[in-house]
Amino acid sequence: MVTLYPGPTEVGGVRLKNHLLLAAGILGTTGASLARILHNGAGGVVTKSIGPDPKEGHPGPCLIVVDGGIINAMGLPNPSAAFVDELAVLQGEPVVVSIFGGTPEEFRTVASWFAGTASGLELNLSCPHAEGYGAAIGSDPALVEECTRAVASLEVPTWVKLTPNVADIAEIGAAAERGGADAVVAVNTVKAMRISTSLRRPVLGNRFGGLSGKAIFPIAVRCVYDLYEACSIPIIGCGGVSTADNVVEMMMAGASAVELGSAVIDDIGIFSAIANDLYSHDGIDAREIVGCAHG
Repeated sequence: MVTLYPGPTEVGGVRLKNHLLLAAGILGTTGASLARILHNGAGGVVTKSIGPDPKEGHPGPCLIVVDGGIINAMGLPNPSAAFVDELAVLQGEPVVVSIFGGTPEEFRTVASWFAGTASGLELNLSCPHAEGYGAAIGSDPALVEECTRAVASLEVPTWVKLTPNVADIAEIGAAAERGGADAVVAVNTVKAMRISTSLRRPVLGNRFGGLSGKAIFPIAVRCVYDLYEACSIPIIGCGGVSTADNVVEMMMAGASAVELGSAVIDDIGIFSAIANDLYSHDGIDAREIVGCAHG
């Protein structure tokens, strides 16, 4: 397997300790949990998505384990502006705050709370199970461009997380780039559900959810590949990454860094484990393989 030379890197305006980030929504609800992930080898972390008003989220069950992954329907629970206090213990660390809103104005308002403390902002334009938010906005190129521009105008590194649940993700990525995005993140979860045959009803309290984990890795690779063809800004690959070879494959498709989410549930030490396999002092510069699978 290809190995990379270790060391910090800059992606989309954010200085990272390595190419591996914690994805939004996993152990990202407190400053202490984010600090723990950084201590365990992550090159950067993305927080839980924060919105304009506190939300309790969907009724349970909110998460189920399935073959090859996890289906969740959390409903974007978050403490809203109160989350600002959680970042106090993370000063100087590579922390990207995930934000959401229902309008460009709401995105800008939430972004302004973190403009002076976060290393960057990740716009959640991709959650598939929060009515009026996420993918409801992220499937419209014009709205993606407007929301991105509203946040990017604050001059904080701006990443846009994209949904795979669209006909042409490259079109959405191009809209984010036009809006001033410094990077795009691909992808969020894939629409999914399970039904209990004994209860004769959907398993999740919200009925529908989003599938993450190893099962969606090939989908994510394809999305990264398509975006690399359409965009000139960096891409952060996300979706089912669980090994060093997965990281290399994502990079060959076009990713400059990757995010890990579901894999953390099985192994809190996954970042260090992957880094041990991925990096060596006789490794190559990561830039040599980013997008190399394109002819």
